Amino acid sequence: MSERDKSPRRGMCAAVLVLEAIALALAVPVMIGVGDVSPGAALAAGLGLAAACVVVAGLLRRPWGYTLGWVLQVGAFALGLLVGAMYGLGALFLLLWGTADLLGRKIERERAAAFAAYDARQAAEGA
Repeated sequence: MSERDKSPRRGMCAAVLVLEAIALALAVPVMIGVGDVSPGAALAAGLGLAAACVVVAGLLRRPWGYTLGWVLQVGAFALGLLVGAMYGLGALFLLLWGTADLLGRKIERERAAAFAAYDARQAAEGA
């Protein structure tokens, strides 16, 4: 893969999803101990979302993978219905995901323009 083909957006968003997966997995005991959530529900919700984060991180090669990432952010925020403190964690990762997605898009646009300008200069010098 050449430098031009690397996606800063995909890298940043995948990093957010992997970190979110770790945080969600570590939140399971908190949901059980502090939130009095049944172990089955906590495991299903926490580890289910954590596993989905890892899977979606791998699907970011496809444009619809980013849509799934946004859906996961809503799901993580909705864990606040089980334990109120999860609203804070969900909001934090929603902010991180949105920043990575929007900033990644901006970087990709600027990189494309820079590579186009470089190619134009190279073509002008070669002619």
